[in-house]
Amino acid sequence: MPKTPVHELIDGEPAPGVAKRNPIIVADKVSRKFGGLTAVDVDHVEIPSGVITALIGPNGAGKTTFFNLLTGFDQPNTGSWTFQGKDLAGVPAYRVARRGMVRTFQLTKALGLMTVLDNMLLGATQQPGENMFRALVRPFWRARESEITDKALVLLEKFKLDAKQDDYAASLSGGQRKLLEMARALMSDPKLVMLDEPMAGVNPALTQSLLHHIMDLKELGMSVLFVEHDMHVVQEIADWVIVMAEGRVVAEGPPSTVMSDKAVIDAYLGAHHDTDLGTLDGQQEIAKDMDSELVKQDIAEQAANDGK
Repeated sequence: MPKTPVHELIDGEPAPGVAKRNPIIVADKVSRKFGGLTAVDVDHVEIPSGVITALIGPNGAGKTTFFNLLTGFDQPNTGSWTFQGKDLAGVPAYRVARRGMVRTFQLTKALGLMTVLDNMLLGATQQPGENMFRALVRPFWRARESEITDKALVLLEKFKLDAKQDDYAASLSGGQRKLLEMARALMSDPKLVMLDEPMAGVNPALTQSLLHHIMDLKELGMSVLFVEHDMHVVQEIADWVIVMAEGRVVAEGPPSTVMSDKAVIDAYLGAHHDTDLGTLDGQQEIAKDMDSELVKQDIAEQAANDGK
């Protein structure tokens, strides 16, 4: 699917906090502190509607924390934000999802001891059977359950998980769990899908499938905001890129512009200031070091857990 031209997204030149012609999210003065550490300090940012936006930055830049704030999984120290023009500050996560903003997680949240199909059914809204009294009267919920089951089966077939519908989610591979989480998110017919590192831990054989599904979301009229470290992925599917460093938005623009932005090179690459993000060699160099940092982080966390 072709990229959306920049002039259709903004008026003027790309810059941090630039106003969008049709924003789906507008955030102002959003900050989150953990003790003396400021994890997020976003002055102003707008997420464009109807396109795929990548949120990139080095480890510790505050990307996932910002996701958590927008979706109600955490509360900020300051700030406000709107979704489709409606205030979301202080709204709990389940209400955010009901309003049409859903997310996936870097570490998938599939319920392992439930079947793949049952995991899908959990993602649907407006289920009369969830009411204790209506659940006792089958006619109140039978038609809706049949409707959402049919929808779940269609999505499982689309994501090539239909053969796994009766298997426990715990039996799925890491990539299949990513597919399940994305498919489950679509059960609520969202307006905005937020993906936290959708390619992390995914078998290369499934990576292209995930990319196609993300691009399909745009074709279906949804907006997408995703966190990603792989620059090749960002260049391939993103219409717009927002760069965070030390909790702040330091650059915005189309992938081709952002990759050559000095602020991005300084803040995002650090010691790799001479690396050209526009080349495959440059992307592989950064990816290699980022993978190394993630490995170091995993080792440190494992050592901490072993010491408990």
